Amino acid sequence: MIRLGITLGDPVGVGPEILIKALPQLEKIKAQFLIFGDKNLLLSLADIYRVFFPENIKILSISDLKITPGFPTKDSHKASLDYLFMAIYYLKKGQLKGLITLPINKEAFKVLELPYRGHTEFLAESFRVKKFAMTFYGKKLKVALATTHIPLKEVPQKIEEEKIVARVELIYEFLMKIKRKKESIKIALCALNPHAGEGGLLGDEEITSLKPLVDRLQKRGIPLYGPYPADSLFYRASKGGFDFVVALYHDQGLIPFKLLHFKDGVNLTLGLPFVRTSPVHGTAYDIAGKGIADPTSFVSAVKLAVKLARKW
Repeated sequence: MIRLGITLGDPVGVGPEILIKALPQLEKIKAQFLIFGDKNLLLSLADIYRVFFPENIKILSISDLKITPGFPTKDSHKASLDYLFMAIYYLKKGQLKGLITLPINKEAFKVLELPYRGHTEFLAESFRVKKFAMTFYGKKLKVALATTHIPLKEVPQKIEEEKIVARVELIYEFLMKIKRKKESIKIALCALNPHAGEGGLLGDEEITSLKPLVDRLQKRGIPLYGPYPADSLFYRASKGGFDFVVALYHDQGLIPFKLLHFKDGVNLTLGLPFVRTSPVHGTAYDIAGKGIADPTSFVSAVKLAVKLARKW
């Protein structure tokens, strides 16, 4: 039976609550899970929600915190990264087939003076991976980002052809593994400007760099198409016209994706030497501890991790 890790994420966010709420569904999955977290915190929540930890789930207790939900401290930030550090150790020892990460606050990296902006970049650096892609997986829409957590004003300068090519290659490799009819694979590239630049009237990036990039990849046999105006592309993709969309910046891809998959979408990192998934939401301090957090995205992340770990 495959064994996957789950990091608790920010202990004062909604992660502990959605994990506890998901236990009855995790019990039904034919896999073993090792939680990197805080045993006393989780057991106290299990009592509140009147659930129990099934036999296929074990807790490796790394912290023993006294917390107030929704109010982070330096200790809670440190704990959220300590869970991740230990999970990485287990992954490098070959004791896990994959990892599901509950949300952390990016402020934790800053507080601990680490030069990262999130799980994705930190995991890639930890495993010395240069070629990786932050993607978002849903039944109707699958999206990858050419740039991630950067200010909007920096996007045109940060759209690097080499990085787009690397992401498209990873997407193609991924789709080759999961699709039954490999000849039907279609990947779409978003344009940067409205109306794909309107022939250069609204910007010329499509003419000078994006279309030539698509042509070069097609000559290599990679089924990339575009660049297409984003305002119509996502509708076409959601109706089955494309298997994956490469968006050029964060909100270009995440707004349509979350519109369709806010509850059940999954953050999937391609390029790592193991399966890594995560819910698509954040720590949600505003509702932490109120009992209203929805575990659906987390459950989707677990199910996708198990599915991919079995395939690979």
